[in-house]
Amino acid sequence: MEQEIKYDDSNIKSLEWWEHIRLRPGMYIGKFGDGSAADDGIYVLLKEVMDNSIDEYMMGFGKTIDITIEDGVVTIRDYGRGIPLKSVVDASSKMNTGGKYDSEAFKKSVGMNGVGIKAVNALSSSMLVQSFRDGQTKAVEYSRGRIAENPNITTTSEPNGTLIHFIPDNELFKDYRFSDQFVEPLLKNYVFLNAGLIINYNGKKFFSKNGLEDLLNENMTSEPLYPIIHLQGDDIEIAITHSNQYGEEYYSFANGQYTTQGGTHLSAFKETISRVIKEYYNKNFEYSDIRMGISAAVAIKVQEPVFESQTKTKLGSKDIGPEGPTVAKFIGDFVKKELDNFLHKHADISETMLKKITDSEKERKAIAGVSKLAKERAKKANLHNKKLRDCRLHYSDQKGDNLKDTCIFITEGDSASGSITQSRDPNFQAVFSLRGKPLNTFGLTKKIVYENEEFNLLQAALNIEDGLESLRYNKVIIATDADVDGMHIRLLIITFFLQFFPDLIRNNHVFILQTPLFRVRNKKETIYCYLEEERLKAVEKLGPNPEITRFKGLGEISPQEFKYFIGKDVRLDPVTMKKSDAVKEMLEFYMGKNTMERQNFIINNLVVEEDI
Repeated sequence: MEQEIKYDDSNIKSLEWWEHIRLRPGMYIGKFGDGSAADDGIYVLLKEVMDNSIDEYMMGFGKTIDITIEDGVVTIRDYGRGIPLKSVVDASSKMNTGGKYDSEAFKKSVGMNGVGIKAVNALSSSMLVQSFRDGQTKAVEYSRGRIAENPNITTTSEPNGTLIHFIPDNELFKDYRFSDQFVEPLLKNYVFLNAGLIINYNGKKFFSKNGLEDLLNENMTSEPLYPIIHLQGDDIEIAITHSNQYGEEYYSFANGQYTTQGGTHLSAFKETISRVIKEYYNKNFEYSDIRMGISAAVAIKVQEPVFESQTKTKLGSKDIGPEGPTVAKFIGDFVKKELDNFLHKHADISETMLKKITDSEKERKAIAGVSKLAKERAKKANLHNKKLRDCRLHYSDQKGDNLKDTCIFITEGDSASGSITQSRDPNFQAVFSLRGKPLNTFGLTKKIVYENEEFNLLQAALNIEDGLESLRYNKVIIATDADVDGMHIRLLIITFFLQFFPDLIRNNHVFILQTPLFRVRNKKETIYCYLEEERLKAVEKLGPNPEITRFKGLGEISPQEFKYFIGKDVRLDPVTMKKSDAVKEMLEFYMGKNTMERQNFIINNLVVEEDI
């Protein structure tokens, strides 16, 4: 007889506000993480505090924000109006309490739900909130959401503003570390979106005079073909140019929030830009030809913005405000008037843009025939494709939180792909097997993508021919041997992506799989080592004469072992690109036809590795 499950009043529980946040952090910050990824929770905490200071600046109060981050401790001081002193405790520890519900006071604020700083409070081992206002100050200290110190209001000579000091809870954010690689772009975006704002961070000063124009100049990885078109209006700012690169490059913002996943404003912007340019030239251009090689940024402000998640990465607002037009009409009317006027006034830029579009059209038509045949081959191959072992769920389905874990391993040879295939999670992990070394695509046109069977099938597997909207996997992981040949194959694949699909890398979808170089073991313990230093420590720990295996290829790692390297503890190195990388020059040097120059470089920088 089945035991009856008790359900009575004792099952009903009421959580304190901080308990709910700590129990369900995904609702507020997405994920914990250790700071090694841009979307880790510690950066969301930083942003939640910064957003409040930015809102003050947007309202016309406080032109400077001072930030220090040292040993995991964050201090942010703004010079706005300061939190009303009698409300400091409520504003920092009472859910759904804040000054932003009054849309006149914070008409176009980033956060409207009174949650952000409370999440920081609950997820920090300690937090200090101090407000300076008209010669008086009020401070309150917390420990994991609970009040630790709550002194009375006192006098002060400090200028108005708010100081927040917090330490993310190491029990939740295991071994976390703030990285300037992710902090500095966040701060730069704040100044780009708020021209005139000064942010001082750990001795560095961030400032922008030209807003989104500066943003494009900072981030574009290819030289613009014509001066950036920079247009501003009430609650909207756009910047546009083209370069000789494949793909499309966009940066979208809503109320100062970097919407990395776009939303209603970016969709409207892309459609409007295409339509206005097509109408200006009065030619029947394809939208894809108009946008090929485009780099653009759009920032709008809406009343009471609606985002599709608490982390605010995708705008869902349909309207500018309760009384205003739709987001699409607002952007459409502005772009139609301002861009059309600009192109009529600047014939030189108009001519350069036209040439870029017609060149893209010519290339597309030139490969139309081979593209059609290649698509048919790829479609037939997919029916019995031995190169692709697919997974059951796909990133492009846009359903479920776990789709961020979908990935595809690009491997070399049957043995390596066989080991990964047997070890993988077939729900989220796919495997694509290359045959030998792929072609060096540097300097070639996109026609080669369709003529080369390997690249044609890889493109089809990823589903990226027409852009990233239908990308089937969130992570594209290059898994090659840790030897010279493996390194070469890795570079050839990265060159292929940089040449034809830079958006994959620019949007942080490409990674390198780290696999151990050594296995050190005795009868009681096995240690996998990724670096020579780790091998030495393992030998020291396991004592005399342990068995040491040097893995020369992925195929040498058994499926039983491989599952440890591609599971929850998988080590991935992101492949990134930024302007300072000088991608074009780098590819020309390493992958171009300058064989002698490259050979001399290798000889002059040769390091002989001692045998182990």
